[in-house]
Amino acid sequence: MSDRIREKLNILADAAKYDVSCSSSGGTRKNDNKGVGNSHTSGICHTYTEDGRCVSLLKILLTNHCIYDCLFCVSRKSNDVKRAAFTVDEVVELTMNFYRRNYIEGLFLSSGIFKNADFTMERLLLVCKKLRLEQRYNGYIHLKMIPGASDELIKEAGLYADRMSINLEMPTEAGLKLLAPEKSHADVIKPLGFVQQNIVQFAEDKKLIKHVPKFVPAGQSTQMVIGATPESDKDIMYTANAFYKNFALKRVYYSGYVPISNDSRMPILGTQPPLLRENRLYQTDWLMRFYGFKVQELLNDANPNLDVDIDPKLSWAIRNMQHFPVDINKADYRMILRIPGIGVMSAQKIVQARKFGKLRIDQLKKIGVSYNRAKHFITCADSPYQLKDYQGTQIKAFIMAESQSKYLKTDSNQMILF
Repeated sequence: MSDRIREKLNILADAAKYDVSCSSSGGTRKNDNKGVGNSHTSGICHTYTEDGRCVSLLKILLTNHCIYDCLFCVSRKSNDVKRAAFTVDEVVELTMNFYRRNYIEGLFLSSGIFKNADFTMERLLLVCKKLRLEQRYNGYIHLKMIPGASDELIKEAGLYADRMSINLEMPTEAGLKLLAPEKSHADVIKPLGFVQQNIVQFAEDKKLIKHVPKFVPAGQSTQMVIGATPESDKDIMYTANAFYKNFALKRVYYSGYVPISNDSRMPILGTQPPLLRENRLYQTDWLMRFYGFKVQELLNDANPNLDVDIDPKLSWAIRNMQHFPVDINKADYRMILRIPGIGVMSAQKIVQARKFGKLRIDQLKKIGVSYNRAKHFITCADSPYQLKDYQGTQIKAFIMAESQSKYLKTDSNQMILF
């Protein structure tokens, strides 16, 4: 690798690190043309797939030149940083060389917007086409859509990329206008809606036509920056919920804002990124997607922000003690999922195991239930008799005394930015 390419790679890989939306779950492109790579069994970028594997990605920007001046972005027009740009062939060559050396298992490609949206999108598309058609590369490709790009370019890109995404940036329109007045949520909603319509259309065509090309087989995702503007957790998760429902997104990512300027509208340099808050938002997202919770149950006008001390599932349970204790041997699967200390796999095992007899404490522990947490909310065959019912606040105190979250080592003041 030449010194010039190495310098570009250092600059553009560093600029790409702020984009966290790089999960590879859902790719199904197989190596059936004697080409290179196979996204059916690979993922990307030191992230985790659905089966728990840690995988790697070449995660770069095509360029960090940008016509926009978004205050939260390190690549903004007014920022005094080193600029660089790859050619299309340089990205293709890097990807293939890294893949053959087993350094990576896929490509995550984004870009600053230079000249205009279509000019940038054309070059991103050309990278994908050269990899697929000339290099016969069948590995994973996650491609960023450029806001404002034409429908024709986005549709063609969807035929070559496994996943496509576009960043919502801020959770609310007001927050976006505060820090990036040239942008709007409408610029993000339009391509998301267009891609979703085409995903549905291609799926319908496949029912009638034997050979239909894949179109964004791993679906779409988006990302929000958290902590740069004063939205509540309720604002953030209501926005995420709406995008999940309206565009069938695979994931919404929450990126804690890392201060990069001294602008008075944002947290100052040196402020800790809101890592605990980011973690709580992901936990809430999981509860909505896999545990059957509605966002209104977890966050509402009475509880607009997530509890810093405890996870959102435990917080909900403590606020709703009228539903507990639950008889683990009689409750339905949906209710078992809502018990703190019981995950999806444990809930499934409980439902299967109790067909053969009543479950006891030692059996629940073997199944994988976090019994020290769950014991306050369940009864089973040999549960000890309790003379009094504890209040939610008392149970919270008991649980917190037994275990301290690793995230609480972070400065709690990070939550109080506004």
